[in-house]
Amino acid sequence: MRIGIEAQRIFRPKKHGMEVVALELIRQLQESDKKNEYIIFAKEDTDIGCLKETENFKIETIPAYSYADWEQIQLPKAVKKSKIDFLHSTCNTSALWQSNPLLLTLHDIIYLEKVDFKGTAYQNFGNLYRRFVVPKVINKSTSIITVSHFERNTILEQLRLPEEKVQVVYNAVSDIFHSHYPVEQVEDFKSKHQIPEKFMLFLGNTAPKKNTKGVLSAYVEYCQCTKDPVPIVILDHDRSHVLAFLSEFNKKHLIPHFVFPGYVAPQQMPMMYNAAAVFLYPSLRESFGLPILEAMACGTPVITSTTSSMPEVAGGAALLVDPYKEKEIAEGIQKLLSDDNYYTDLVAKGLKRAADFTWKSSAKALLSIYDTFDN
Repeated sequence: MRIGIEAQRIFRPKKHGMEVVALELIRQLQESDKKNEYIIFAKEDTDIGCLKETENFKIETIPAYSYADWEQIQLPKAVKKSKIDFLHSTCNTSALWQSNPLLLTLHDIIYLEKVDFKGTAYQNFGNLYRRFVVPKVINKSTSIITVSHFERNTILEQLRLPEEKVQVVYNAVSDIFHSHYPVEQVEDFKSKHQIPEKFMLFLGNTAPKKNTKGVLSAYVEYCQCTKDPVPIVILDHDRSHVLAFLSEFNKKHLIPHFVFPGYVAPQQMPMMYNAAAVFLYPSLRESFGLPILEAMACGTPVITSTTSSMPEVAGGAALLVDPYKEKEIAEGIQKLLSDDNYYTDLVAKGLKRAADFTWKSSAKALLSIYDTFDN
């Protein structure tokens, strides 16, 4: 077969979850599938070196003025010229006017559940765009992939699709996430990024579902109940936002406990997880929650949520809390940092759990779905 894979933002330098998943799966397909031909459709960007062409994998970079222009105008033109047998769109949306059979990876349908406009202008526009495009693309799709059984059930119930149309291919953990890095390398990383010897880690995404305000409130609660609180490192987040939050509650004096290294590239995240004493991931809603497994693979115990897909992914190897209850998050932090036996047990369980999720097995599952398009 001649397979097209749409991965529009795979070459952008600051990759997020969906682009990381697409990149890892494509790399695994390159290793395991020498039979089919592939064309990877992507937008021009600076990190083009992250994926190399091979004999049966060709890359077509397409310029565009905007996300919508690339997907709805430029992509259909390129697909038509390529004469592919089907198109796999990897990041929730796809071209509305292209005639090939379509396989859609629908990571989640959070944007169809509600619109609250609590995110940035870019996030709000993206949600509105998906609300318009996704239902139409779903109707056009021959088959749909999602990333957890929780999300599959949600999609089936809310969109009233036949069960056979939606299948699960789990995300997985890259080989770079492990706990065997030399101590000296981890210490050099800490020194370079000016992070403390012991700290808890939080990914400070501004999307409302990431529960940043809840985590900040929980950390303040933890500080108030602890004589010598462990600092919190917040990635890719503005110090001024945290300072404004603390000022609102007359807690500005706590700002020295917060550390802001800025953006850390995906290839450097194993060092960050290895350096951290605890990883906080009490999101309100996730379709999967890949950072849970990445931290576990690095030997870092995880606090995550009782909601959505997170218990499914954690598999009993994380401390689960109600993300809507800041006091419960704070108590979870305190328990993990004060109970050495519990801490050690959670590290061991996490390492074992993360080992169950490999990109090789995910690519194998994906290939079996591709084979259904071979008529």
